[in-house]
Amino acid sequence: MGYLGDKEMKAVRGSSKWLFYLVLLPAVLGLCAWQGWAWWSWASAPPVTSSTPSERAENTVQIRIPQGTTAQQIGRDLKAAGLIRSTVAWNLWGRWLRLQNKGSFQAGTYELSPLTSLSEIAAKLGSGGVVQQSFTIPEGWSLRQMAAYFESQGFFAASEFLAAAKQIPRDQFPWLPAGLPHLEGFLYPDTYQLASGAIAPETVIKLMLKRFEEVALPIYDRARVNKQTSYNLLQWVTLASVVEKEAVVPTERRKIAGVFVKRLQRGMRLESDPTVEYGLNIRQTADQPLTFKQVRTPSPYNTYLNPGLPPTPIASPGVPSLEATLNPENTEEIFFVARYDGTHVFSRTLAEHEAAVRKIRQQREARRKAAP
Repeated sequence: MGYLGDKEMKAVRGSSKWLFYLVLLPAVLGLCAWQGWAWWSWASAPPVTSSTPSERAENTVQIRIPQGTTAQQIGRDLKAAGLIRSTVAWNLWGRWLRLQNKGSFQAGTYELSPLTSLSEIAAKLGSGGVVQQSFTIPEGWSLRQMAAYFESQGFFAASEFLAAAKQIPRDQFPWLPAGLPHLEGFLYPDTYQLASGAIAPETVIKLMLKRFEEVALPIYDRARVNKQTSYNLLQWVTLASVVEKEAVVPTERRKIAGVFVKRLQRGMRLESDPTVEYGLNIRQTADQPLTFKQVRTPSPYNTYLNPGLPPTPIASPGVPSLEATLNPENTEEIFFVARYDGTHVFSRTLAEHEAAVRKIRQQREARRKAAP
């Protein structure tokens, strides 16, 4: 057998190298493709593997996507809620949807399950498959408190709600008093259900006015027919709103209403702290009560300075306070002071009232000194 020369040997070696690459390259590419496919399968799969229909129903999570939320933030929220495995896979899916001109993810509240695949979640968020959502307005909240709440929940900006509350829709709700500067007191406090998605302040306001019309207005109409009250609608709601802010313990509600009715009948000023707070947009606490300067600060709502009722309600009263003003307790007490535990001390004379104020202050100071 003959021997190969140097040139022949180099040619053989070169051929072997290319043959090696031709054999190795498909294997490497195949391995990479398999690993990529395996990763994508893992990343796209539900975080929880068991997936029967009943289990999906039992393991749903509500997640809210405010208007303007980026796809990246949605991915982070889904990952934090345990609904997807990988934010990278989510972002890739979002880019693919945009490349396919299939739109983007829509705002709203969704019920999603960790038993659902990434593609199914993306499809639901892309189609706007929202659920009904609820919001709750407690009794005694003002428009400002409602506005802050709606903004914190991602519904809309507080300023948008306050601006909408200055538009009085008397064409749709002709029972609304004429000349209202805003809808304070007439947005009924309750729990509401509405479709998720982009929600306008006007939608929420009309929903709450409709509830007032259904729940509160019939109470007033019956009282007028039965000659149970001489107040007009604005006066009734305004007085009820002051009672709502003052009464903490339900058993005292009618008595507080009776004190205010008695003061009004005698031509006395109401001298209600919540009206001062409303006018100055402040909130006193047990540790920081109203100062003498604040109480003497002029405001249309300052019932220490102004006789009669405030010009408008100062909050949204519930049915108990609305009914209490129609059926107040017949009491001889015309003063009360808070104990800061929700209850009040009621007095017939100014001297009794001042003595009660001093006693409460002394007790509070003693507790403060005794505290560690």
